[in-house]
Amino acid sequence: MTWFSAKRSQTAVITASRADVWAVLSDPDAIADLTPLVRSIEVDGDHWRWSIDEVPGLGVSLAPSFTVLMKYDEPERISFTHDPPEGRRERAGVEGLYTLEDVEHDGEPATRLGIELTVRVDLPLAKVAKPAVKAAIDGVLASMGRGFSKGLLKRLDAEQVE
Repeated sequence: MTWFSAKRSQTAVITASRADVWAVLSDPDAIADLTPLVRSIEVDGDHWRWSIDEVPGLGVSLAPSFTVLMKYDEPERISFTHDPPEGRRERAGVEGLYTLEDVEHDGEPATRLGIELTVRVDLPLAKVAKPAVKAAIDGVLASMGRGFSKGLLKRLDAEQVE
């Protein structure tokens, strides 16, 4: 087994208030509903356990589950770190950060939303496969990100302006 990882980072200004964006990003049901390939998110206190549908394009069958510890610094930051339950080995892990900043667009409240994400997966592949696996993971993350962004904007009845 070999660990592979990929990182994504994006910032955008959207025409929704920071409070409205925060409400969606801190709601596990909303996140699961908006994110392609996410089957469900189960909550246990500050821990969210994500169950993902089978991930296409990796050359192996992988339908990962992983647990993250959520930390909320309202109203500016939500961070999450991979934190599996004691004694449980997870073949995937995600760490990341949402940052939210009040801005204006055309004199109306808007939010600068930043997203940083690092995904790690443990696959039964040789290290020599790293470039191909990284490209596949990057493609899956990009697709999931586009779907999430589109869903978030629709849910908030907002537009991306930057």
